[in-house]
Amino acid sequence: MTRVTVFGSGSWGTAYAAVLADAGCDVTMWCRRAEVAEEISSEHTNRGYLADLVLPQTVRATHDPHEAGEGADICVLAVPSQTLRDNLGSWGDVLGAESVVVSLMKGIELGTTKRMSEVIHDAASVDPSRIVVVSGPNLAPEIAAKQPAAAVVASTGKLARAKVAEASATPYFRPYTNGDVVGTEIGGAVKNVIALAVGMAKGMGMGDNSMASLLTRGLAETARFGVRLGADPQTFLGLAGVGDMVATCASPLSRNYSFGFKLGQGMTVEEVVADTRQTAEGVKSCESILALARQVGADVPIVEAVEAVVHEGRNPKDLVGLLMTRALKHERS
Repeated sequence: MTRVTVFGSGSWGTAYAAVLADAGCDVTMWCRRAEVAEEISSEHTNRGYLADLVLPQTVRATHDPHEAGEGADICVLAVPSQTLRDNLGSWGDVLGAESVVVSLMKGIELGTTKRMSEVIHDAASVDPSRIVVVSGPNLAPEIAAKQPAAAVVASTGKLARAKVAEASATPYFRPYTNGDVVGTEIGGAVKNVIALAVGMAKGMGMGDNSMASLLTRGLAETARFGVRLGADPQTFLGLAGVGDMVATCASPLSRNYSFGFKLGQGMTVEEVVADTRQTAEGVKSCESILALARQVGADVPIVEAVEAVVHEGRNPKDLVGLLMTRALKHERS
């Protein structure tokens, strides 16, 4: 039996732990808060994140990262992206020399502009061939409800991605392997920012034409950016690209879409954070995504507009003018 440790007990980490258990793995979760670990182990629930999910009996949890990681064949990292480096600094030594390390995180690190797989390699000295990125249209509540979904399992290491795909294949969760780590990570990170833009537009009362235009141009922007970093353009036509973007930009289950919607209704960033008691990943990462895009000379007007609203205090209504008055250009440029 494959032994898997999931570091993190948020919505997606918990849902993916259930997937792994349903696929036949022995799963241990590490929880930052001891009371969450106790609830998962004793009641097999994590009501603070997924109130309706009853975890399989084979899932247990602990507050001790070294106890959690002992003997793991696969280590899944499901912590907030901007905390990854600090977490690995605290317990990165538990990642075994032979274990496969999976990233569920979707973001670009502030300050370094590194992708999550690069942070794992940098902070925990994990060989890139052992790092696997799982991404796609994977809204946690739907996965927890066992609604059919698919995902990309990307790694430069063929054995690593095959191992993770096999360990997470269930009747309701279908993994597809891919060797394009860069494209998979860029797709996952940038779609959060595009979802903020779509949410803002919807919150301001705009209709389906506006939504479709933002989503389509957001996909073009993401692909243009990814290709500058060496990604395969075909990746953005798949689950980690258009698939993830459609789910994140169209669903009220998406934190980024919902956060943007409230901004579009007139709330400030601080008011939305206070109201929801959480910050969407795109809010944190849009600054670092924009910095990385500028480093490689990628034109990302939607990311620029969202960053101006979130971090520079621009009114969401300005987003329309920032985008609609740009110089005319060929669609494919």
